[in-house]
Amino acid sequence: MSRHVISLSMGNRGFPLGDYFGRRMRSAGVSGLLISKDEVIRFVGECMQKVGTDGNYSNIVAHHLMTADYRGHFSHGMNRMPMYVRDIESKRTDPHGVPKIINDFQATALVDGKNGLGQVIGKFSMELAIKKAETFGIGMVSARGSNHYGICGYYSLMAAEKGLIGFTCTNASPLMVPTRSTTPSLGTNPLSLAMRTDKSDEFVLDMATTAVALGKIELAITKGQDIPEGWAIGANGKTTKNAKEAYDTMKLMPLGGAEENSGYKGYGLATLVEVLCGVLSGSHFGKNIRKWKADDRIAHLGHCFMAINPTVFAPGAGERLGQLLGELRGLPTPGDGKVLVAGDPERIAMQTVDSQGGIRYHQNQIKICDDVAQKLGVPPLKPVA
Repeated sequence: MSRHVISLSMGNRGFPLGDYFGRRMRSAGVSGLLISKDEVIRFVGECMQKVGTDGNYSNIVAHHLMTADYRGHFSHGMNRMPMYVRDIESKRTDPHGVPKIINDFQATALVDGKNGLGQVIGKFSMELAIKKAETFGIGMVSARGSNHYGICGYYSLMAAEKGLIGFTCTNASPLMVPTRSTTPSLGTNPLSLAMRTDKSDEFVLDMATTAVALGKIELAITKGQDIPEGWAIGANGKTTKNAKEAYDTMKLMPLGGAEENSGYKGYGLATLVEVLCGVLSGSHFGKNIRKWKADDRIAHLGHCFMAINPTVFAPGAGERLGQLLGELRGLPTPGDGKVLVAGDPERIAMQTVDSQGGIRYHQNQIKICDDVAQKLGVPPLKPVA
């Protein structure tokens, strides 16, 4: 399996940093240490190898986690590495699992991940979907027997780099409380769609169908911060702003929050993802998936991957997308802030990383990584001089 490297830096086209970026970086822990992208890859890769992952697979995981942090998704980057290490050590994940095609029919395929690393299975499956799209105009791959596969945007961008529209979604451990219920029965069930314009601009939607990903709550705990109202339900059955309480109860609200705020739409989107990922692939689904903190069985997650060749439809799709994005960004606003489109916050984050020569991590995240390094006998992260 060849290593796929996403060319993430899109160049500086003058996107406004403004207050939005200031808030984002403060949330990410701007007071911490600056670590180069190559050093992140080195550290994660060596940690994964120490628990039995081979060099190629460890590089796939390391590049993926670095990419998540590079794009500003700190909840799904190096923050996730200790969990992967624990899952391998406890034999809940097989670091040697090789994805296998079970059914292969023209533009579609079913892949069994053999309980391997989610990033390895995800990369294999999207590469297969891309190959089918290049042949048939569209490719769709369903995967099962998988584990946490990282940020969805990594895979949709793989297709976008080839001039295709990329889509992916995944089910997850039951954390979402469906509208009118009190029981977590669906995952955060994120999805992503990406497409490039004819001038290297891009639309990259990458979102959970809950109000927030669980990793954001974990980061709030790491940094000793409260969480916003409407993210999670506390022990008393009402929304809580206490990050630790939210993590203990494991009851996330759907996108939109309460029913009166249209939370049923987030619940519906999560169910849509479950149909594409769990029901279609034959993986575990809904509340049958292993709970987030449990270690009694394998995860057996399901994913969906699609690649679509826009040239088999009306000519000029890339040009029209560019026009659409430009029109949206140019809309008037009541204040100084500018309208952004999906993918702009990530581009701003990457521009900042490139300008300062590394990714800035909160000091508590560095402490967690130092503890892992000491336990595994891996050289700790080396900050940028």
